[in-house]
Amino acid sequence: MNHTVTVFSPYIFTVGEKIHIDSGRRKGDWEVAAVADNTVTLRCPVSKKEFTWKKFCYLIDKKQTTTWPGES
Repeated sequence: MNHTVTVFSPYIFTVGEKIHIDSGRRKGDWEVAAVADNTVTLRCPVSKKEFTWKKFCYLIDKKQTTTWPGES
């Protein structure tokens, strides 16, 4: 019998990386400011405020774009 299995892989952040979170309370554009063993610090590219959270992201897709940060 075959089964459909959904596979998740934790994303490995790189300092300076520009990311976009598609949904949820952290939705929007961010820059990776710092990475530790269990946490990631993200910086808002508009306000420059930084927030440190436990690592939470999973890679869905990578895209090339000329517009970053995007419009809300």
